Amino acid sequence: MNSSELARFEHLVASDPVAGLVAIMRQLRDPDTGCPWDLKQTFETIIPHTIEETYEVAEAIMEQDPQHLCEELGDLLFQVVFYAQLGAEKNWFELADIAQSMCDKLIRRHPHVFGEQLNLTADEVKNQWDEIKATEKKTKQVRLLGAIPNGMTPLLRAQKIQKQCAKVGFDWNDIASVYAKIHEELEEVAEAAEHKSHADVTEEVGDLLFAVVNLARHLGVDAESALIEANQKFTNRFNAVEAKVNESGQAMSSLSLTELDAIWEEVKQSKLSTLNC
Repeated sequence: MNSSELARFEHLVASDPVAGLVAIMRQLRDPDTGCPWDLKQTFETIIPHTIEETYEVAEAIMEQDPQHLCEELGDLLFQVVFYAQLGAEKNWFELADIAQSMCDKLIRRHPHVFGEQLNLTADEVKNQWDEIKATEKKTKQVRLLGAIPNGMTPLLRAQKIQKQCAKVGFDWNDIASVYAKIHEELEEVAEAAEHKSHADVTEEVGDLLFAVVNLARHLGVDAESALIEANQKFTNRFNAVEAKVNESGQAMSSLSLTELDAIWEEVKQSKLSTLNC
């Protein structure tokens, strides 16, 4: 690319970043002068990258770092632009078509905003959204759980499955029944671990996890977000334990579990004291 062509790209990016991003993506996929890696990609091959970028956005949100979040959202936006370019090459759709479809859907599913103004609660809005969505799809013969993508993370898919079943009344009526189910599944795990095969243990652990996701749903907790926070909390505390051990000149492997647990409790109490300040 010569200097004048580069200057044209830079001017477009400066004046209209979204159009500039689309133009850059088109150039990356140019059969003659594009990038060899980008040219090799298909809808299927970039799926893992899209999933990875989504998790990196979630991590940036958890870090509460605006600059990092802006960067990660840009990476995620690039994934959409990539799909749009692949679609354009097949004459399926372009980025404008994706945006148009989303605009139409949002207006159609928010009649309380773009139609007659109604004072709806958040729950009423959610129910209205589901009703409109069901009306849009009623011409399609789709099973109740058929619209839930297999590619979702297991936790998210479990939540979706349970929510769909709850819509037709296939759900526990009270939280006590959910707790009882978890205790039942936990006992079955213990029994399988003692008397059954590894495959049986795996199945029972899966049932236990599914029941715990159900509990989270009944408590109004997003299981995926809760586990992300738990992972990060554990990582932060373990890093602090490791730092304390290193400061003492010892190796983690040289300490007993009791000693490590004592440091863990020290770190935990220190974190709690900081939060209470």
